[in-house]
Amino acid sequence: MTVTTLLPELAARAEDIAHTRTLTCPCGAAGTLADRPDGTVVRHADTVAKAHAPDADAGELTRRLTISAGLPDVFLPSLGPAPVDLRGRLVTFWPYGSPVDPDDPDAAPWEAVGTLLALLHRAPVPESAPKMRGPLKAARAVAGLRAVGDHPAAAPVLRAWAALPAWARAEAPMPQPAALCHGDLHLGQLVRLPEGPWRLIDIDDLGAGVPAWDLARPAAWFACGLLSGEEWTRFLDAYRAAGGTALGPGDDPWSVLDVPARALTVQTAARTVTKAVAEGRDLDELDRAVVDACRRMAAIPGRLTHKSTK
Repeated sequence: MTVTTLLPELAARAEDIAHTRTLTCPCGAAGTLADRPDGTVVRHADTVAKAHAPDADAGELTRRLTISAGLPDVFLPSLGPAPVDLRGRLVTFWPYGSPVDPDDPDAAPWEAVGTLLALLHRAPVPESAPKMRGPLKAARAVAGLRAVGDHPAAAPVLRAWAALPAWARAEAPMPQPAALCHGDLHLGQLVRLPEGPWRLIDIDDLGAGVPAWDLARPAAWFACGLLSGEEWTRFLDAYRAAGGTALGPGDDPWSVLDVPARALTVQTAARTVTKAVAEGRDLDELDRAVVDACRRMAAIPGRLTHKSTK
């Protein structure tokens, strides 16, 4: 089933659910929120329908829904206990929550991000929990980069990838002990209901794994100069204050964050180069920043070094 034929049916399902939730549906609040090969998301009023990736596993997705439902202080609650099938695609339904304003990055709720991650990492890991898929997503991004062929920016990205340990490249089991992890944490994964607290969304990569992975994208942004020191400190302080388990008692978080931050930097660089090639354009300033970070990583294998671009 193509995305073209999926979208109208997905929108119709969202509308049906929305109309069962309210007698006065503001039907004008509808549209496509995301339309990618790995997921299509549509909204109708206060209801969101998500068609998950074509290769999504029904059993694992159901277990992820169960885990998230048991953590209402961390995740936005779904509108059903299991996905439904829509012509071979697994679909879940959710209440609509307001996202972080992309035009006001200074208002990003870094304290809320740190607190939510700490609560998630402290939660018991069910025996049935699937694996956190962060390293697998990074490996797929690198595979996509290799598929585009020769590009001047590809070599430093691939060198940085090759220097990572096997577990970070999804080629070996992740280190133990495991914690519950989001697996794809970024500011786009936060929403809140009207007058409610921030909650995490997107459970596709949720599972048991290395908790430092969830801190790695903010760490990588800081190392690349895309996140200020003040914001980075706010995030870390909130995580530690809420009892987050990823970091040791020492003052230097990089002994724990270095490897996953490098992996997330490579993933971001691989995706930006792949996207630039697909769009037939040169790398922009942010693209070059993450590629340059990969170049520095390959030259200095011990630690991810910070360089401000601000």
